Amino acid sequence: MTTENTPLRGRICLVAGATRGAGRAIAVQLGAAGATVYVTGRTTREKLSEVGRATETIEETAELVTAAGGEGVAVPTDHLEPDQVRALVDRIDRERGRLDVLVNDVWGGEHLIAFGKKTWENDLADGLRMLELGVRTHAITSHLAVPLLIRHPGGLVVEVTDGTAAYNGTRYRENLFYDLAKNAPIRMAFGLSKELEEYGGTAVALTPGWLRSEQMLAGFGVTEENWRDATEKVPDFGVSESPVYVGRAVAALAADPDRHRWTGRSLSSGQLAKEYGFTDADGSRPDAWGFIIAGETGKPDVADYR
Repeated sequence: MTTENTPLRGRICLVAGATRGAGRAIAVQLGAAGATVYVTGRTTREKLSEVGRATETIEETAELVTAAGGEGVAVPTDHLEPDQVRALVDRIDRERGRLDVLVNDVWGGEHLIAFGKKTWENDLADGLRMLELGVRTHAITSHLAVPLLIRHPGGLVVEVTDGTAAYNGTRYRENLFYDLAKNAPIRMAFGLSKELEEYGGTAVALTPGWLRSEQMLAGFGVTEENWRDATEKVPDFGVSESPVYVGRAVAALAADPDRHRWTGRSLSSGQLAKEYGFTDADGSRPDAWGFIIAGETGKPDVADYR
């Protein structure tokens, strides 16, 4: 492969939370660009996480990374356990001596969300667990991994979340714990951008649109091959995007020598697609957030946002 086709050859990446969904696709697209990608998560071929899905494992993600042209390395890690994260970072340091890209995608809290309930009506344990999964994991991982990242100038941190700062800043996400869990990474990216400045590093928050993750597809009773069948019941699902889209967004950022212009900002996959020219797996360029906002005051046509 040429350097042009593999602009991330020689780069070392860590995708925390790469078992499925956005994290898996990000890891694979970084691999397609030639990177070595350490992929972490709690679901392995021997052990399930609380999400309860045996159909996706970190070993499979690593194999997909390698098949795409990179080198995938699976490391079972619970990012709520500092000792496990510390051991992970020590291993990357020992084996590679550097870290160029850190993607904080740890989540796994969909099964805990109860929309439409007041804070005091929600199960407190579920709410606090969401904060652990969506906030504490990201803080622990950044605390322990960023010192390796800043050893070389130009490091990139991507905080994956749900919603942009502009959208979330004026809209309630219908569950206080979820709202907090998804706004915190946006603020983390902003804070890290300030701290990384003197080291030549970049930190951004990134959100996909309406993501056709494995769990989302299962919920609609469809697959990636026939996902459009779900639009018969939910027409707006037509603006959804595959995880490949946000994966390509991260790969484009990582390969951009001028990526620092984005530092501290909250970005979306659709926004970066327009900037960098990539498309979703089907060749379309969805703008889910534009569609959602337009739908608040009118009835937009899905075709205008794909």
